[in-house]
Amino acid sequence: MLKWLVCVAFLITNSLAGKKIPDTFLLGASSAAFQIEGGWNEDGKGPSLWDTYLHDKNASENGDIACDSYHKWREDIANVKSLGLDFYRFSIAWSRILPSGTLNNINQEGIDYYLNLIKALKAENIEPVVTIYHWDMPQHVHELGGFLNPQFVDYFGDYARLVFELYAPYVKYWLTINEPFMICLGGYGLGFMAPGLNLIGDGVYQCGYVLLKAHAKAYRIYDEEFREKYNGQVGLVINFDWAEPLTNSSQDLEAQRRYQEFALGWWANPVYLGNWPQVMIDRIAYRSKLEGFSRSRLPEFTQEEIDYINGTSDFFGLNTYNVGQVKYGPEPTIGLPAYTSDIGIVVVNDPDYYHPRGIRDSVNHIHKKYRPRGILITENGKMTGDILDDQGRISLIRDYMDNLLDAVLEDRVNVFGYSVWSLMDNFEWGSYEKRFGIIRTDFDSPNRTRTWKQSAKWYQNVTATRTLDV
Repeated sequence: MLKWLVCVAFLITNSLAGKKIPDTFLLGASSAAFQIEGGWNEDGKGPSLWDTYLHDKNASENGDIACDSYHKWREDIANVKSLGLDFYRFSIAWSRILPSGTLNNINQEGIDYYLNLIKALKAENIEPVVTIYHWDMPQHVHELGGFLNPQFVDYFGDYARLVFELYAPYVKYWLTINEPFMICLGGYGLGFMAPGLNLIGDGVYQCGYVLLKAHAKAYRIYDEEFREKYNGQVGLVINFDWAEPLTNSSQDLEAQRRYQEFALGWWANPVYLGNWPQVMIDRIAYRSKLEGFSRSRLPEFTQEEIDYINGTSDFFGLNTYNVGQVKYGPEPTIGLPAYTSDIGIVVVNDPDYYHPRGIRDSVNHIHKKYRPRGILITENGKMTGDILDDQGRISLIRDYMDNLLDAVLEDRVNVFGYSVWSLMDNFEWGSYEKRFGIIRTDFDSPNRTRTWKQSAKWYQNVTATRTLDV
């Protein structure tokens, strides 16, 4: 009875005075090297896949200057400090420290850039959360085949070992690879991201096969060579947006389950449970046979590979932005092989659908199915136009954080931190028009002037009071 009364009193207090954020819950903001740094060919940096991709198509906008954080990193740290953040998530540009992506050419100026950044964050008591790979593959490694080349695993392992050797004394949280779903489906399957390949029936799965082994390689290197000395944590960042079934019919519920397995399970199952989701194995093998293939388009893991990948996570990194709806659809006809036919569901496009509880449902699903030791929300935010009074962003972040805290406080899900995307407006992979930042970047100014939006001021108050005004 006493425990029940204490719980009720806690909930009443929270409802009257706003929702208290536990002292151990980390609040942060995120960025990525290619999107903010600029300095694309300065001080020995080599070209990345995205540099070449945008230059070759003469894109009107590119990442050559971006937010100019390569030169303005001190100002960025000052903003992180003023916001009162516990951590700052950023990524290392592989080709800034290894211009060709391989160990035969190590760039000391690139190494020093990140060392200075990390030490400056630590001096301000800000935890650096470091993403080892956020999409900007060295061009040379791409020309060798990128994620379609099994040897990529060794190149990535060499790179990961180097950054651990350089920065592990200062970094507690490591993220190996950001958003494998977007890398493989967007870059190798549907071709709307670099490298722009349309291999939707087979390359998309080969990409995933190589990528997961590369992630595991980096994790195993840290686990075997660095953990005892530094005791850091290593995780994979998976992007997943919750989807509700359009109705409670058994068919729509099956569509939801299939969506979860093909979007989330594709990556989480091998890391946390071992092997691909069974529905992926079965459906892709079945359709491959009818399409005339001698074997499944989904590469088969050996038992040794299953064991090597399984268990390679100290925490679950989750990028999540929206909640959608899915429904059952008739089985796609046998024709050109494609991931979209393999999953075989219908995504309902309703721009007015808003369901912020989806983040609570997501972390509960992840907690119950995969049992990670902890979950870190590595990205969440809202795109707006170029405005300073961004009340829509505040509302969305507040709603999502509110539901996330319900998962923590009421459902007892071990979510230990939240990071808004993004610290500032940046280059959103092809456009400067998409504004996700809580700080405005003036891309028309040579100085790339930063100006706090209302969302930054609101977030600063949240970090200062440790209270969510719900």
